Amino acid sequence: MFDVIIAGCGPTGAMLAAELRLHDVRVLVLDKEPEPVSFVRIVSLHIRSLELMGMRGLLDRLLERGRLRPVGGIFAAIPKPAPEGLDSAHAYLLGIPQPVINQLLEEHAIELGAQVRTGCAVTGFEQDDEGVTVELADGERLRSRYLVGCDGARSTVRKLLGVDFPGEPSRNETLMGEMEVGVPQEEIAAKAGEIYTTDKRFSLQPFGDGVYRVVVPAAGVSDRTEPPTLEDFRQQLRAIAGTDFGVHSPRWLSRFGDATRLAERYRVGRVLLAGDAAHIHPPTGGQGLNLGVQDAVNLGWKLAAQIHGWAPETLLDTYHSERNPVAADVLDNTRAQMQLHSTEPGPQAVRRLLAELMNFNEVNRYLIEKITAIDIRYDFGAGPDLLGRRQRDIDLKQGRLYDRLHRGRGLVLDRTERLTVEGWSDRIDLIADPTAALDVPAILLRPDGHVAWIGEHQPDLNNHLSRWFGKPAN
Repeated sequence: MFDVIIAGCGPTGAMLAAELRLHDVRVLVLDKEPEPVSFVRIVSLHIRSLELMGMRGLLDRLLERGRLRPVGGIFAAIPKPAPEGLDSAHAYLLGIPQPVINQLLEEHAIELGAQVRTGCAVTGFEQDDEGVTVELADGERLRSRYLVGCDGARSTVRKLLGVDFPGEPSRNETLMGEMEVGVPQEEIAAKAGEIYTTDKRFSLQPFGDGVYRVVVPAAGVSDRTEPPTLEDFRQQLRAIAGTDFGVHSPRWLSRFGDATRLAERYRVGRVLLAGDAAHIHPPTGGQGLNLGVQDAVNLGWKLAAQIHGWAPETLLDTYHSERNPVAADVLDNTRAQMQLHSTEPGPQAVRRLLAELMNFNEVNRYLIEKITAIDIRYDFGAGPDLLGRRQRDIDLKQGRLYDRLHRGRGLVLDRTERLTVEGWSDRIDLIADPTAALDVPAILLRPDGHVAWIGEHQPDLNNHLSRWFGKPAN
């Protein structure tokens, strides 16, 4: 019997498996695909995701395989420079091939002891008071204490669970792919720039070695239920630009719509949802993969606490209460961005006005912090503004703060040198460092890096340790 079975071994499922293994949870990851995806799609890791990778000791591996990009110009692709004053040691984007991040996160989970089985599709499950019986396509039945659906937008787990997935269906289809071109870069830049002034859903962006990412409206091409072809791209390029730019040798071709949906519940009994199984939205702003990875880090330690028996009664329910509003906010900002891509006069007027407002650094920074998820503040009750927010990486007397979070445990950072975590030392680390770059006497960090307490008095700290990490050990 496993503690947790995860359906889906994309970035969300692999990250969740690794988070659970940090706490010695017995994990099996099932992926319906027999082989990893073959196409090379470039995705962007945002600031908050990069911080989480730093917390788990993964950032250097990713930096070796990706390309740093400035963090400006990602809200509705409005071309503005990176804003000043971003409160992070990782104020950049990391472009990285999706197969690479999939591979690195899966390897990380396996290194920590997770089991991964490919070519195994979940076709059914039944849950009871003790656990979940999962049925596979070949008839095999597996038993687990919990099941988590990380199986994408068409999630089988969500459908079998009967969780409503309200929102809006896709109204506009767009083609996106990466391919080589047959004309000089200068010609492409001039023509693409001219078209983009009136059609924000059109772009040709270079990715090096003669490869471009091509984005064009899909209206009038082949059946939306069928995969797009290179000829579809050529047809749309000729219709919009008057030339197909000699595109050839595609790396990957895809079609996406602007469907926007959010699961009403992230948990029903012993079955939970994460990533695209819980929320879908257009890819504008590049938030989808990041949102799923952040779901996994929020859920992992809470589910592990439940399994090991020290979780406070409502801890696991905070996964939905914290992450569902974050996803709702992402859905709203992608709705807004899609409107700003419209060629209609009204949305274009709003776009021009917003572009003017983004010349104010505070406006630009506000929007970038929203897209990159460093603006999130969970509701932990009344307190200073830092309460509920993530703590940025800072220098300590010995090393960096994020280096002390690799094990996925809670942490008290104490500048007073008077506090103790006695009774919780199996779950919490203590760093007494009067030189730490904090503006407060001490903080309690959850394993996801969010500040759960600020203060200096031991009884108050004990109350908050009990709130988040259960009763002290005997």
